[in-house]
Amino acid sequence: MSDRLPLDGIRVLDLTRLLPGGFCSQMLVDFGAEVIKVEDTGPGDYIRYAPPLYESEADPAEATAYGLYLSLNRGKRSIRLDLKSDEGRDAFYRLVPTADVVLEGFRPGVAEKLGVDYATLSGKNPGLVFCSISGYGQDGPSRDRAGHDLHYLGSTGMLAMTGRAGGPPVQPAGQIGDLGGGAMNAAFGIVAALIEKSKSGKGQMVDISMTDGAFAWLAMAAGAYFAGGEVPRRGEVMLGGGIVCYLTYEAADGWVSCGALEPKFWRSFCEGTGHEELIELQFERPGGEAWEKVAAVFRERTREEWKAFNDQYDCCIEPILELDEAIGSDLMRERNMIVQWEQPGIGLVRQIGSPIKMSRTPAAEPSAAPAIGADTREVLASAGLAK
Repeated sequence: MSDRLPLDGIRVLDLTRLLPGGFCSQMLVDFGAEVIKVEDTGPGDYIRYAPPLYESEADPAEATAYGLYLSLNRGKRSIRLDLKSDEGRDAFYRLVPTADVVLEGFRPGVAEKLGVDYATLSGKNPGLVFCSISGYGQDGPSRDRAGHDLHYLGSTGMLAMTGRAGGPPVQPAGQIGDLGGGAMNAAFGIVAALIEKSKSGKGQMVDISMTDGAFAWLAMAAGAYFAGGEVPRRGEVMLGGGIVCYLTYEAADGWVSCGALEPKFWRSFCEGTGHEELIELQFERPGGEAWEKVAAVFRERTREEWKAFNDQYDCCIEPILELDEAIGSDLMRERNMIVQWEQPGIGLVRQIGSPIKMSRTPAAEPSAAPAIGADTREVLASAGLAK
């Protein structure tokens, strides 16, 4: 094990609020970056007040009791500046030369109005990596539109092909656009720009559109469309509910997922259940007689019985877990996906950990999320400013 983390010595000034930027900078913190949340002198990051909250003995003004805030902000620092004032903006300008990265999530044009855009800040620090996360990107016909995860998925074709045939588009419970499209691509773009800077000595702007990022998730669907010209429809996509061997089914006490896509897995399922007659129906579409026969087989066993069946026959069938079941599962425990730390005023809290496992430089041990503005005096003093 190394005593140093990959991003040790990297300072990030995080101007973002809520989920995409918070998740991105959390990824950077986990691997050693110093992330300084730059919050306004009003309420700060709105996610500090998103219910539910823990019982806490801390001063409510510290705004650290809410679970959603804690899920995105372990190990960070927090300062408060009014970027709309000359004093606050000048203080931020003093911090920029000390930073490697500035991360912002404003709607395009807002950073310019505040005077914290890339053109302005790169003049004060030519080596600065400046990352913008927005809904539709810094240019293009939709740059000025407001939006949320649901809109980004709708703009890519993903929602249109998600759900059962004849039913409405189904929105996923996880924020694919915000996280998979925005936060993760931003973290990758930042690290790539830092590596390039180590060679050229120059910074650059990283423009992340959550819509672009979500669209990239459709590489396989688009690849098939480009080759064959057929528009993928809801309930007809091969890996999106279009075949009986790759589908969710109701069990005796809940739901299971069947992913017996390869013929050997499907054959193993059919032979193991004593229904060899289903082997030839593997790629039939749901809704017909073949689907009804398969669905009837799945209703014969409980989720645990299907798990045991899969252990015996190796046919790619797994129980569908509720969130509390997933959190308590052996899989998440053994993979260290639930982390905990002492949060002042609350005590021990649990949150989801880093999914990135590195052999020599694993993710940092989690530490407390900051009270709003807790580090203002120290951070500004380090830049030669009294506060």
